[in-house]
Amino acid sequence: MHIAPHDNQNKPIVDADDPTVPLNYFNIIKLKAGEAFEYQVPGYETCIVPATGTVHVDVEGVHFASLGNRGTDVWDGEPEGVYAPVGAKVTIVAVNDTETFIAGARYDKVLDPFDVRVGGIDKVQYGSDDTKTHRKIKHILGQKQHDKVGRLLVSELFTVGQGGWSGFPAHKHDTDRRDDVGNIIETRHDETYNFRFRPDHGSGVQILQREEGKTGDAYQLMDRSTICIDNGYHPCAVMPGYEMYYFTILGGLSQRSLVQFFQPTHAYQVETIPGIKDMVAKFK
Repeated sequence: MHIAPHDNQNKPIVDADDPTVPLNYFNIIKLKAGEAFEYQVPGYETCIVPATGTVHVDVEGVHFASLGNRGTDVWDGEPEGVYAPVGAKVTIVAVNDTETFIAGARYDKVLDPFDVRVGGIDKVQYGSDDTKTHRKIKHILGQKQHDKVGRLLVSELFTVGQGGWSGFPAHKHDTDRRDDVGNIIETRHDETYNFRFRPDHGSGVQILQREEGKTGDAYQLMDRSTICIDNGYHPCAVMPGYEMYYFTILGGLSQRSLVQFFQPTHAYQVETIPGIKDMVAKFK
């Protein structure tokens, strides 16, 4: 499902118990310097990530000062985040004008809050210009934080260079299932993206193919488009001459580690894309 760019007025874009991606929560809040925003999401753990600007974050009395270091856009510096436990009361205060992402996943246990600063970001770069798959991923809640988080994975994904494909070879993760000997071959993870382009008049396309061998749907992506993925194979592409970024939220049904199932038609191309196996291993 595509949600067109709009002024959400600090109200959730993907709320708790969303009919398409019930395992996800997503909000974007815009604050002027000195303004504050409070929230609680019962049944969901969350992560606060400034897209631009700097904020102070208070999680049930635990204070995290000066989160975020980026200027004009998401390419201007490295990400940082704060993890907030299920149902926690969170207060965000803007140090300067800021736009902040709030990502969430359904979970039923209360853990401890913590912050992830620049030094804790886990970076992966894979693909190549030749295969039109060159991409960089910055995990905010990734493998490094595995034992401190319930079901939530939060990352930023960047195309490297101008133009090209992402999420290829096409894969899905909509069903918890095992093979005949009990090995996990796919996990149910709902996924939500928010896209940005540089320059911001750039555009792309999101493909969603529900079944192998049958035509699917395609959505035109604009700057600030949101995509919610409940099932199906879902590669995306950016037009030549533009760079693409997307903020990524994954919420697992039964486990945090993501197991992708590559589309049989294209699965052999895993062997042709440099570094892709390392990328897959980082979604833990």
